[in-house]
Amino acid sequence: MTELSRSELVNWVNDLLQLNYTKIEQLGTGAAYSQILDSIFGDVPVRKCKFDSRQEFEYIANYKVLQETFHKHGIDKNIPVERLVKCKFQDNLEFLQWIKRFWDTHYQGGTYDAPARRAGTPTLPKPASRPSSAQSRPALARSSTASSTGKARATPSPGPMVRQGSASGINGRSRTGTPDSGAGIAAGRVDEWASKFHAAQTQIAALTNQLTELRVQVDGLEKERDFYFGKLRDIEIACSAQIEAGIDSEHDSFIKKLQGILYATEDGFEIPVADGEAEVPEGADAFAGEEAY
Repeated sequence: MTELSRSELVNWVNDLLQLNYTKIEQLGTGAAYSQILDSIFGDVPVRKCKFDSRQEFEYIANYKVLQETFHKHGIDKNIPVERLVKCKFQDNLEFLQWIKRFWDTHYQGGTYDAPARRAGTPTLPKPASRPSSAQSRPALARSSTASSTGKARATPSPGPMVRQGSASGINGRSRTGTPDSGAGIAAGRVDEWASKFHAAQTQIAALTNQLTELRVQVDGLEKERDFYFGKLRDIEIACSAQIEAGIDSEHDSFIKKLQGILYATEDGFEIPVADGEAEVPEGADAFAGEEAY
């Protein structure tokens, strides 16, 4: 079977579901995939799908609907949710091509009211003698019986099963037996991935709040540092001015002791002297370890 081009696939989706998609990547939300299967089976809860979703966690909710449909009808196909929700072209193109082949094989024909199904109307696709141009695809096999007058008439198969009177699902597995392990594992991975995503969001929010609080604390400490540094600088300038003015011996000792406190450092620390700044006055080190009056 010849694969359709990307534009043909987008047009097919728009015709079938009456949407206005412009590119393959838009199907990454998962809503359209679920409704395509609803056009086949008629029992997908399409109203649970959000066609206007914008976030990945909303996409995951749409894929849960798709996973449940796969599981219900025994479709043995892994859904690469983690890649599809990224809305990348290649991943969604490959999955849409598979969906299209599946639809060509199992769609029974007839008109499909896509907007009504999205609104929650509980109706199955109505059978029609001639499918519309947008839905003219190979239909499922129909059994035919001859009437008493010799005229043959087609009898559609009851429900979305492939073969009438068969207890098997689409992939040949029992509908009443053990649930498909592949679909169950994939559904579990979707739940696990969603749980990790929400946990990460919660952790990010907590760390963001903590970072905001730390920034506020740092701003307060910097303002307090600048405030006290300004006062110490004023004291230093006042002491230097008194020494240059030639103070009497009564206050000389006090000024030098005060400078010793200002210029005192811990062991191993040296004060960098910039150009234009006054050096530590001679004799100030003698008072470095003493307390002020």
